[in-house]
Amino acid sequence: MTCGGCALSAVGAVAAPLWWLSTPRTRRHLGGGFEGEGMDYTVLLTELPFVILGGAFIPLLVFMLLIRIRNRTDHHR
Repeated sequence: MTCGGCALSAVGAVAAPLWWLSTPRTRRHLGGGFEGEGMDYTVLLTELPFVILGGAFIPLLVFMLLIRIRNRTDHHR
């Protein structure tokens, strides 16, 4: 169970930034204009850390809740 949660967390930490990079909003900030005009690199410092943390912790929390629900239903049998 613990390895499953860690693996899910690692996959989320990798998948979330990849999804974030593919969104139109992020492409607008990082895609910039001619020769980098209009590029806003501050999103890498302000948004990316939260995306990585969210990608790592949200799947782990869901996994833990599912385990708790499963254990609770097993005790009632």
